[in-house]
Amino acid sequence: MLGVGGAGLARALRAGTQAWLWGARGRPLALVHAARGPHAADWQPSAGRGPRGRPLSLSAAAVVNSAPRPLQPYLRLMRLDKPIGTWLLYLPCTWSIGLAADPGCLPDWYMLSLFGTGAVLMRGAGCTINDMWDQDFDKKVTRTASRPIAAGDISTFQSFVFLGGQLTLALGILLCLNYYSIALGAASLLLVITYPLMKRITYWPQLALGLTFNWGALLGWSAIKGSCDPSVCLPLYFSGIMWTLIYDTIYAHQDKKDDALIGLKSTALRFREDTGKWLAGFSVAMLGALSLVGVSSGQTAPYYAALAAVGAHLAHQIYTLDIHRPEDCWEKFTSNRTVGLIIFLGIVLGNLWKAKETDETKKNIENRIEN
Repeated sequence: MLGVGGAGLARALRAGTQAWLWGARGRPLALVHAARGPHAADWQPSAGRGPRGRPLSLSAAAVVNSAPRPLQPYLRLMRLDKPIGTWLLYLPCTWSIGLAADPGCLPDWYMLSLFGTGAVLMRGAGCTINDMWDQDFDKKVTRTASRPIAAGDISTFQSFVFLGGQLTLALGILLCLNYYSIALGAASLLLVITYPLMKRITYWPQLALGLTFNWGALLGWSAIKGSCDPSVCLPLYFSGIMWTLIYDTIYAHQDKKDDALIGLKSTALRFREDTGKWLAGFSVAMLGALSLVGVSSGQTAPYYAALAAVGAHLAHQIYTLDIHRPEDCWEKFTSNRTVGLIIFLGIVLGNLWKAKETDETKKNIENRIEN
């Protein structure tokens, strides 16, 4: 029976590749409000026409809905219709890889692509584990009742086989790295497995998610350098944890009523009306840690300009947040992709700026020697 599941997984992956190449506009499942709670979708404009004469769309949700029906529950289980989570997992990896680049050089594009593939697989594996643990709870929450396992579209056994396939592929990615990084990456598996349980025992499950989601801040650097530099990697990891506490607390406010009814915990329920003050504190801690990263790695003006832009973005996000409107919480949550991209851009430009400063220093030294 396991062999049949493996063959089905292989067919599903082939069909998924075709679906990503030939997306077609469809109605995102996340827009069905009647019994599934409010969601916002990643809307993209139509871009010509796909096969069979259907309009072609680049929306992730539309691509998933255009996939063969047997494949769709597995793609939704991986949350491929909502790629924001993959971005939030991937971006700390890009920060670390960018910081590890030599002065004046762009980040290692091979590593960026490798970690991007790994982020898709590990985010999918994390969601699968989460839905396996939470299937009974998901049935009682309007926003999550339509998830494939809770809705009965995928059995527990099928999800277990699918999880094995995702972890096997992720292991293949990990084995492309150096030995130090392989050991470091393997150490994160315990966090991946246990963090979905934290909402049952603590009001700080977002902290456990932060520890898990930002492991790439350590792994990206070690993949380039062969080990971790604590002066850079630890404050970078800490800043990512603070960032996760910001965006996932906002996200948790969507479910706070249902969570309170069924006995689940979150920082949204812990902070309540004081959420804004807590988020402001996390933002200050995040920016302070990122400033320390800049000092430790010899960053330049573009990096600090990016931090200023991030500070303004977070301030606006927190000031305008309406924790009682799930739609606004979702919009603010997804806007954190912009935060991560600004930081990455600042790292890249700041690193390129280093070469200019180095050349100017060399010229000054040469002029002094000549004089």
